[in-house]
Amino acid sequence: MRKISFWRYSAVNRQTLFSVLACALLVFSMGCGSTNNLQSIQLSVSNTDPNAGTGVIVVIDQSFPLYTWGNYSSGKQKLLSNESVQYLIATTPLGFAETGELGNPNANPPQTVSLSASGVLSAVVPFIACTFENVAVAPATTPAFESTGSYAVTATYLGFTTPPAYIGIATAAGVVSATNPTGECFAAPTS
Repeated sequence: MRKISFWRYSAVNRQTLFSVLACALLVFSMGCGSTNNLQSIQLSVSNTDPNAGTGVIVVIDQSFPLYTWGNYSSGKQKLLSNESVQYLIATTPLGFAETGELGNPNANPPQTVSLSASGVLSAVVPFIACTFENVAVAPATTPAFESTGSYAVTATYLGFTTPPAYIGIATAAGVVSATNPTGECFAAPTS
């Protein structure tokens, strides 16, 4: 029986071990091992439900916090720290001026709503605009409100930007008419 030297046997095992480690490193570098990368971010009105949506109407004496959620490649969603997120509010890029019952509510920069650095929306004094218009036609006796303008809010985090959330503003009384006898600016929620 032929005797194999210890050094030769050792070199073969080292070569095999090196090949296995190189293959494993290649597999992980191709993405197999990285299953928790940030893929996108989104806005929500909830700090417990990332899919609660962003439907907000800012009204007098109320503030609405927005929250930013991260969507990861693992399928998980994580609430991001608002201190690390940058929020931006702007008029909607619709290409035309929208005018509500009480004038153009979409001044740029916004004059009827503020957005804090931590993502809190608040109505701004003076309450001069209403982005809802009563479109009911007589003989109707019930108001029929239609949104006539909104602001777009986005959040940015680590180079990712959320899709815009469109924020309606209702900070002033509407026009009193036969179809809007109480002068509401917007239709109150029914649910």
